[in-house]
Amino acid sequence: MTGGLEWLALARGTLDRVALRRRDDDWLAAAWADPRTRVLVVDDGRSLVTGSFGAAATGSPATGGPDPALVLLPPARAPEGDRWLLGEDDDGTVYFGVSAPLPAVEGAEPAGLRQVGALLADRDSGLLTHLVALEQWHATHRFCPRCGTETEVASAGHVRVCPADGSQHFPRVDPAVIMLVTDASDRILLARGTRWAADRRSILAGFVEPGESLEQAVAREVEEEVGLAVRDVRYAGSQPWPLPRSLMLGFTATADGTVPLRPDPEEILDAAWYTRDELRAAISAGEIVAPGPLSIAAQLIMRWYGGELPSMPHF
Repeated sequence: MTGGLEWLALARGTLDRVALRRRDDDWLAAAWADPRTRVLVVDDGRSLVTGSFGAAATGSPATGGPDPALVLLPPARAPEGDRWLLGEDDDGTVYFGVSAPLPAVEGAEPAGLRQVGALLADRDSGLLTHLVALEQWHATHRFCPRCGTETEVASAGHVRVCPADGSQHFPRVDPAVIMLVTDASDRILLARGTRWAADRRSILAGFVEPGESLEQAVAREVEEEVGLAVRDVRYAGSQPWPLPRSLMLGFTATADGTVPLRPDPEEILDAAWYTRDELRAAISAGEIVAPGPLSIAAQLIMRWYGGELPSMPHF
């Protein structure tokens, strides 16, 4: 199992983020006045989506209708609300996000990243991921952490500035490692979190601590959660996870499968090793629900497995 992950649901954005334009007020005003510009509206993590995705949200087979697509409005039809620059495509079309109640659009319904993030086309998946991350950050970081003054939006939504002390504050991203651990027999280690349903299993994950490298975080989390020492820690890929503000960094690692597992009772209810045949049988029997392709966990497991898992959810 070598090389990086080829497809990650929330790491497929195609736009140029045009960061150098974020402080260019004249350019921003001209872009907003351009009828070719398109606006994505978000409200509490959801945007309007057309197409078939309702069945996929329950893990059922797709309905065979049109693929899900975001509803993008011209500026003249966009509701009033906080406005943030999202980027520009190769054709010169500029995209903004607006945080506001969702307007009524015939044939569309609200949906979030968990429902449609893996089903949208590359551009739309990137747009929604970017906008949801910005909305969440603005909603939870309105006040200066140094003096408590309410901050002001700058740089087209990508900076907040404190008017009292002049400090600048940037969107917060929390790095988290997620690792597929195998043993000498090429078995995979799966575990169940303490808050998960009885049939849910996934690979191990955890947040990076201050003063810690990513590789150190992988080793610490595996040791803390199941009592194993790992080696051959290798980076596989990353994707944003704005649910609410993480960056998931995928790794593979190797451990000694003969060492007894010691699940941490505060985080892990149970853990076990699986061969490919054992995992396939457990999923087919309904004992385990496979992660959906939205997650980097699913992509790491599928690369080890050699393809899609049985009864794999669509989201």
